[in-house]
Amino acid sequence: MVDTESAVSTMLDGLEGLPTNPPSLYCDLEGVNLSRYGSISIFQLHVLPRNRTYLIDIYTLQNKAFSTPSKSGRTLKDILECAATPKVFFDVRNDSDALHSHFGIALAGVQDLQLMELAARSSFSRRVVNGLARCIERDAPLSAAERRAWAAVKEAGLRLFAPERGGSYAVFNARPLPPAIRRYCAQDVLVLPRLWALYDRRMGAAWRARVLQASRERVAMSQAATYNPWGSDRALAPANW
Repeated sequence: MVDTESAVSTMLDGLEGLPTNPPSLYCDLEGVNLSRYGSISIFQLHVLPRNRTYLIDIYTLQNKAFSTPSKSGRTLKDILECAATPKVFFDVRNDSDALHSHFGIALAGVQDLQLMELAARSSFSRRVVNGLARCIERDAPLSAAERRAWAAVKEAGLRLFAPERGGSYAVFNARPLPPAIRRYCAQDVLVLPRLWALYDRRMGAAWRARVLQASRERVAMSQAATYNPWGSDRALAPANW
């Protein structure tokens, strides 16, 4: 849990000199109505070469999470806006919307894993996109025991934050963060590198280029004044896919 400026600086020091292929950084966000209309509570960052997952406390730190520098002077905002540093998100749109609206962050270097799954399909239609849970259930290279553990953590988290389960998204702002929510926040981002490797193997160079272009387009679209975070068209694949 990264919830002080010194912890942010120490975390950033550990992000220097990381490899870019495969990507080293896998990202996700949680919040209350995560979008320009809500707020960000937690920024999850998994660092593959370090095998370490950070839960960055945006609710507590606010802009200091993004403006606090490392020893070299580099901030998290710098990393997120660096096109040469790949960052993997699953459906970047609302994450980008929230980051741009609340903290002025213009994401760059994004590889959208939802688009990678779409591009990697060979026997299914590319008309609509899949959610992360479906991708994990269908594709993630997990053992039976890992799948059971993943399902248990997911269910425990849903009971606390999902309104239809009697929970509230406000639990992401509870401090200290409940252990079940900490595990929930960490586990999905831990699976992203495995899915990235699987889908990357299934794509050729042409599809990789299309994914990167469509990822950039998603970021740009999320920053537009007309962007609707909950539009029904979000389930559709990019045009001509």
